[in-house]
Amino acid sequence: MEKAALAQHHEIVVTIDNPTEWEERCEQLKQAEVAIDFSQPDQVVSNINRCFDLHVPIVVGTTGWQGHFEAIKSRCLREGQSLFHAPNFSIGMNIMFLLNKQLARFAMKYGYQLSMAETHHIHKLDKPSGTAVKLANDILAVNQDYDRWSIETPADSHTLYIDVKREGEVNGIHSVTARSTADQLVLSHEAFNRQGFALGALAAAQFLIGKAGCFGMEDLFSE
Repeated sequence: MEKAALAQHHEIVVTIDNPTEWEERCEQLKQAEVAIDFSQPDQVVSNINRCFDLHVPIVVGTTGWQGHFEAIKSRCLREGQSLFHAPNFSIGMNIMFLLNKQLARFAMKYGYQLSMAETHHIHKLDKPSGTAVKLANDILAVNQDYDRWSIETPADSHTLYIDVKREGEVNGIHSVTARSTADQLVLSHEAFNRQGFALGALAAAQFLIGKAGCFGMEDLFSE
């Protein structure tokens, strides 16, 4: 992230990696136009609230905190704060999100069975990934053949199965498969490195400057 930011001639005011640095570098953070968080699920909510306390807009790429989102969103809107969040900042992955919705609609119309798979590095804590959760929830929103998703082998045809793997240093592979008795279609995205996530997050940071509210990649795409 730092290398990509400097390459675009952005100034990095401060970096914070632990609670001690939060205490020591709080005043420096106040000088930032936008904060970018790619921390850990057990830290991100606290980080967001600290940025809100300082009235610093924040871009969040950390996943695994969905259970806290509504409370964070409520504070953001109530106080006129600025939050940009996405389960995945890759431009290519966000194109896949759009295609996934179309595939889910056609799958229901023409009788295709859907399944998903995702693979990440062994250090990733949340399972399934936030990206996979979004893909699955988007399918459920437009395809009435499914009413839930699971990473366990489903017991009925109304459960969307997500096959989850944690292997080596894989940056992220996500796929959605539509299968019928006649053929099979696979929609897939693979991240070769972290560069795409950094570039997307920087674009989101630039988008967020001067805005109040809760935003996502759909807002960035529509600008």
